[in-house]
Amino acid sequence: MDSLFVEQRDIFTVEETTPTTSSGEQPLAARLRPINFDEYVGQKHILAEGKLLRRAIDSDSFTSIILSGPPGVGKTSIAELIAKLTNAAFIRLSGVASSVGDIRNEIATAIVRKKSSGRKTILFIDEIHRFNRAQQDVLLPDIENGNIRFIGATTQNPFFYVNGPLLSRSLVFKLEALSEEDILNLVKKAVSDRRGFPDRKINIHPDALAFLSKSCEGDARRALNAIEIAVLTTKPDKKGVTAITKEIAHESIQEKPVEYGDDGHYDTASAFIKSMRGSDPDAAIYWLAKMLHAGEDIRFIARRIVIFSSEDVGNADPRAITVALNAMQAVEMIGMPEARIILAQAVTYCATAPKSNASYMAVDAALDDVRNERVQAVPKHLRDSHYKGSKTMGHGEGYVYPHGEDGHFTVQEYLGVSKRYYVPSENGYESKIRERIEYWDGIRKEGKKSSEGKG
Repeated sequence: MDSLFVEQRDIFTVEETTPTTSSGEQPLAARLRPINFDEYVGQKHILAEGKLLRRAIDSDSFTSIILSGPPGVGKTSIAELIAKLTNAAFIRLSGVASSVGDIRNEIATAIVRKKSSGRKTILFIDEIHRFNRAQQDVLLPDIENGNIRFIGATTQNPFFYVNGPLLSRSLVFKLEALSEEDILNLVKKAVSDRRGFPDRKINIHPDALAFLSKSCEGDARRALNAIEIAVLTTKPDKKGVTAITKEIAHESIQEKPVEYGDDGHYDTASAFIKSMRGSDPDAAIYWLAKMLHAGEDIRFIARRIVIFSSEDVGNADPRAITVALNAMQAVEMIGMPEARIILAQAVTYCATAPKSNASYMAVDAALDDVRNERVQAVPKHLRDSHYKGSKTMGHGEGYVYPHGEDGHFTVQEYLGVSKRYYVPSENGYESKIRERIEYWDGIRKEGKKSSEGKG
């Protein structure tokens, strides 16, 4: 792959709000906001021709939209494009810095604007999840009356952080992290578009492009910030060319972060458990590493492994819960960074152990019966007979002590009804348990036949 050598050319019409030099007040990410959908990078799953969001924009028929997704994937750019394509006034507020008073003032202005000129107003609230439910409720009447068109953006799951009435009035769209190809094309555009660095000649090396496309985690803003700092802090050579090497790109991007908000916490933990359940130690170790890198509480991870060892391994390998419990105790005592080794041992043991959820299924089935069926009375021969007067009530009468019988087993009733909750699998040690239960079932059947014969 040849080096990408770009000399700035006046091929774009620059809007009056766009700075003409790279030293403008706006950062590169703001200068390069797309002016139409042809310039927009990524999110084809919702913005391609014929997709719901694209149809809603093209037909100018929406009232409220909520965009969720990780940082730097184009939520604000979509909102600005909608305003531009629908010729609406665009008002931007922030869930971090704005108040209910700010919302009311902008709505009042929008009402005046609509009455005087007929022009619509799009009220865009970034980080809408920062508003509490009472603050979100302020928007409802004016969305309902058509005084504003609302677009909310959030990095969190809107179904957790946006209240029901606002969700019910909105089209909700999930944006995904950009692909490596998207980031690569965006960086190329940054050094070729006149809105980027009009006073620079830039030579960006292929390995620098490849590095940025991989290390930016699908975050367009992060990629553009990195290339901007790289260009502005690198002296041009004698020919006036600014050369961006992989080393410069690496210095400009610093340590790679991991997106790990509330969604990241729950989604990564889910992938972690499901990978162990699916007996894939490599995937489980990867999700463990992501959690550790993101600063997840090691006690939380250890607790999840203990739960897994019982819920998903169970009696197929009874040693798994011992390994998990020991690991939980050890990480509490040792701490990071060595705790990662202990957790890795427990994870790989549980991931590669034979699996059974029979115990988990058994207790849930029994709980369901306790909740929804008639609760069984304790048979008299099983009741406590150690207190004064218990014998007169027949407690313990007829109970046979199993340890006094051959094989430490005797046929007698323990529940009062015929139920089978625990059904051992054929995996690992549980196959032996299954054989033992089948053996006991055979004795019970023979005992029942003998009892019927005597009758």
